[in-house]
Amino acid sequence: MLEGKENITLLDSPRKIVITTHHKPDGDALGSSLGLSQWLRAAGHTVSVVVSSDFPTFLDWMPGRDEVIIFPDQPDLVYNLFAEAEIIFCLDYSALSRTNILEPVIRGANGQKWMIDHHLDPEDFADLSYWDSQAAATAQLVYRFIVEELDGKDKLNADMATCLYTGIMTDTGSFRFKAANAAVHRIIADLIEIGVRNWEIHQQVYNSSTENRLKFLGYCLLNCLEVIPEYNTAIFALSKDDLKQFAITTGDTEGLVNYALSIKGVRLAGLFVDRTELIKLSLRSIGEIPCNEICKTHFNGGGHLNASGGSSTEDLLTVVERFKSILPQYAEVLTN
Repeated sequence: MLEGKENITLLDSPRKIVITTHHKPDGDALGSSLGLSQWLRAAGHTVSVVVSSDFPTFLDWMPGRDEVIIFPDQPDLVYNLFAEAEIIFCLDYSALSRTNILEPVIRGANGQKWMIDHHLDPEDFADLSYWDSQAAATAQLVYRFIVEELDGKDKLNADMATCLYTGIMTDTGSFRFKAANAAVHRIIADLIEIGVRNWEIHQQVYNSSTENRLKFLGYCLLNCLEVIPEYNTAIFALSKDDLKQFAITTGDTEGLVNYALSIKGVRLAGLFVDRTELIKLSLRSIGEIPCNEICKTHFNGGGHLNASGGSSTEDLLTVVERFKSILPQYAEVLTN
């Protein structure tokens, strides 16, 4: 669980700290980063949150969001922050390649790297590692790290708790997934007692779609959904023209794959999106169907058993057909 615990004493005095997360941050990535950054500032440290790209607009309301530095927008500032950083937190990723264009900057930095994450197969790069693949979200681990390792529950306030709640909520599909166990709900209860207005968070994340995004959803359901009944599988395949037609921005495809998984009898769902330079795919499953194995073996990716992602440089049709050709290998778990 915790390796390199002796390094925690660095936090006994004020430090210059940079917090990083993976490319195209989601709710857990941003929630854990903002929650931890605010706690560290309250403890007397100088903290910057740096990301390699933009992120969904439905996360713009989060406390501390305005302080997030997007690397391509302010490269000189970012280089200076990493040059001066004594500690670099690596949140919600277990391989530095997940940070995309930030990878060489992090690798070249002299500060200690502290990883907090719940993904499989962690790369051996961290001076301190707080890792648990059974955790529901990195935000859950950040809460535990603060409370159990830093004895810092008394410094948690409503804004920090709101960020951590958002991370756990989004990575558990609003607490629908198997990983949302009793321990997770006990943490959620603590966060609500600290001051989280949980109903407002759900409203901000799930009920803030633009009219254009809803029309895009309807278009996808009508025109881009394919069910493969013999393998209890359903997929969406979105072309560049589909995205252009609806002026799709970061986050607009978030959650789309879950509509495919919601079909009665479907046990594996896929979303394939032509992002011009790459075909990005997201897989979701039920039970013991190994999304992570499929993505790692065939699509240069990985993740969790029931939720993983990958990519390919092939064209959209080729990637979709390759995915379909793989399904017979998993016929037993898909159909039993």
